[in-house]
Amino acid sequence: MFFTYFQDSAEICQKTARLYDEIMHNSLTDEYKEKALKYKKKGKLSYKAILKQLNKSFITPIEREDIQIIAVQLNKINKKIAKACLNLEVYRLSTYTQEMKEQALTLVQATEKLGEIIKKFKKVSDVEKITKLNIEMKEIEAQGDEIHRRAMRNLFSGSYEALEVIKLRDIYKEIENAFDACFYVTDTILNVVLKQS
Repeated sequence: MFFTYFQDSAEICQKTARLYDEIMHNSLTDEYKEKALKYKKKGKLSYKAILKQLNKSFITPIEREDIQIIAVQLNKINKKIAKACLNLEVYRLSTYTQEMKEQALTLVQATEKLGEIIKKFKKVSDVEKITKLNIEMKEIEAQGDEIHRRAMRNLFSGSYEALEVIKLRDIYKEIENAFDACFYVTDTILNVVLKQS
């Protein structure tokens, strides 16, 4: 049951990441805002369903603490991306930087890789494949870190107004936090699998 919930949560994260990427190539519309709110709500419901199942389960397939950590981080990924989508309107950002677009594309790759790892998670015996996917996720992480560093360097180059710096830095940080949560989930899964193998 938990593995199904994890997959559901990962799929919601993928949809929200794709939505953010789509917004970066178009602009924020009312339809996109509605979708962001819908995905945020779906993510929260999925998180609550995991906790509810955890509370009524006497025996769990993996340690209770690991289930809770994974559930919390999956919800965090979704919340951060949805918040970044909605903050585009709050900050009145109608044009998006090259780094924002690159971050969005890399985030889609990260959530897709996360989905792959979670699908393999049910087969705890597949340590080799999960390790390989985790290494691939680390490569995506390195790419995301490089984009974030470049974004920060450009942001403080003196080309932007102070208010613009605050707005963009916040958006970059939300997406960076979503990345971090993705990598945290995959690391947790790998540790669980190694413990049980």
